Amino acid sequence: MKISFILPIRNEESFIEKTIQSVLSQTSKVSQEFIFVDGMSCDDTTNIINNYKKQDSRISIIDNPECIVSTGFNRGLNKTTGEVIIRVDGHSEITPDFLENSLRILKETQAECVGGPTKHIADGIVGRAITISQSSYFGVGGVAFRKKIQKGGYVDTLAFGAYKREVFENLGGYDEELVRNQDDEFNFRLIQSGGKIWLDPSIKSTYYPRNSLIKLFKQYFQYGFYKIRLMQKRRGFASWRHLVPGIFVLSLLIGFFLFIIISDPFFLFLVGMSYLLFSLIFTLLEIFKSPKHVFSIILLPITFFILHFSYGLGFLLGILWFWNKWKDRKVKDHHFDKENFKINTNA
Repeated sequence: MKISFILPIRNEESFIEKTIQSVLSQTSKVSQEFIFVDGMSCDDTTNIINNYKKQDSRISIIDNPECIVSTGFNRGLNKTTGEVIIRVDGHSEITPDFLENSLRILKETQAECVGGPTKHIADGIVGRAITISQSSYFGVGGVAFRKKIQKGGYVDTLAFGAYKREVFENLGGYDEELVRNQDDEFNFRLIQSGGKIWLDPSIKSTYYPRNSLIKLFKQYFQYGFYKIRLMQKRRGFASWRHLVPGIFVLSLLIGFFLFIIISDPFFLFLVGMSYLLFSLIFTLLEIFKSPKHVFSIILLPITFFILHFSYGLGFLLGILWFWNKWKDRKVKDHHFDKENFKINTNA
């Protein structure tokens, strides 16, 4: 058996060594290959990878001129020869037994994809506030792979999944029209085709988010914006949580226009105060859970609002931007050579 790791990265010089060391340190003895797909980094990322490549022939690096994850992952797919394919992002680490446990769970569950919870860790007051909000039920609606879990179960999506090769043979690659949500769309496609995704507590990884509220706003705006295209292509949504931020922002806009047009602030006040109340309740709950991080936690009302408002705003603008594409469901995976992929299987 051979395992292929695909790592789409860009400008990760400050962290890429930790990522490389974590994937190279797997306890499993099965054959492995590590395909780094670089989105034209303008820092020292590629030099660092090439230094490791000189020491380990299992490492390869290819260019991704489009600089987005979906095209990078598909280019990486073309180079894989493994029976199981695992995506790992830069700015992350996987535990030494990640591969070993993934292969075990794949065999035990017979699922098409398996993965585990991803622990978010950040330094600084702002970074910790972002991390806590992204792991909070109020922040992200109970996303399973961002929570501590005690036992495994089937889920609608996860990060850093280990996929059976035939999944890509049957479904194709990532949809390159999606700058964000490409993994969510693929996982939804997998489930709609009858496949299963299993989340298991033994498969552990860590992600280190960037400590910037501006980048957080941009990230979640894009999540909401491209969620519309995902829904159009898949004719549905995996969870009701994806709709809530859009409804929230729409309610704010309706309340604002009612205030402007008829000078009635009641609806705007009702929506705003209800949101603020829930935000403060969940902030207090986090203080009780982690009192040592109180200075970060008091920022949660801000990070919660950025998460929800940016996502919801992106969602509403996505409806307008993609209004005429409801009939266009074609998966655009142009950089994935499906026929060659079928031939390129490791014997």
